[in-house]
Amino acid sequence: MTFLKRAAAALLATTALAAVSSPSLAQDFKGKSAGDILVRARALAVIPQESGDLIHQGTTNIGEPRINNDYIPELDFSYFFTDNIAVELIAGTSRHTVKGSILPGLGGSVDVGKVSLLPPTLTAQYHFFPKERVSPYVGAGVNYTLFYREDAANKANGIGLRIVDTDYENRFGWALQAGVDVALTGNWSLNLDVKKIFLKTDVTAQTNLGTTVRSDVKIDPWLVGLGIGYRF
Repeated sequence: MTFLKRAAAALLATTALAAVSSPSLAQDFKGKSAGDILVRARALAVIPQESGDLIHQGTTNIGEPRINNDYIPELDFSYFFTDNIAVELIAGTSRHTVKGSILPGLGGSVDVGKVSLLPPTLTAQYHFFPKERVSPYVGAGVNYTLFYREDAANKANGIGLRIVDTDYENRFGWALQAGVDVALTGNWSLNLDVKKIFLKTDVTAQTNLGTTVRSDVKIDPWLVGLGIGYRF
């Protein structure tokens, strides 16, 4: 939540900066128009809000999953059907360390391994004030996440339990979005964008003891991006 508060502060600061721009700059920008193609490059924080149970041998709850944040470059493309309505497709991939927070008395945490996510997300957007320097927007759409490079940690915890193989199921999810474009000069703009992806996956892990740990994990990440855009 602290990171999201910082993102909101950055949005306010960006808007304030645009508001005090010099008169000469205020005349030198191009508003959003039907037929525009907008390409952005963003620095993106991927912040999972994970929840779920680790179920051992189909019956015993032994803990819950933990997934770390990642910070990546991201590229996105938008096409404007009208001055206000556009669709956006994002492209980027993140890699995460996954652990199990094991219940007391069961040997502490266990390293599950690492996994990479490729989450193409398509959203339909409504852009407010498309001819103004500061143009916020909202959007909603669909996500399909591909899991790959599923590397098991193969590292023993306090009681010698090791994860030797993992499998993550690819899944569809929903996406909500809000952001703002601030025109700089010509066709260039500054962008701040926040997405919430509602994503679940089924994880199956094999242990060195020949047993199975499964989890139906809600990942539900926030995607917070700051970047630069150019419209063609």
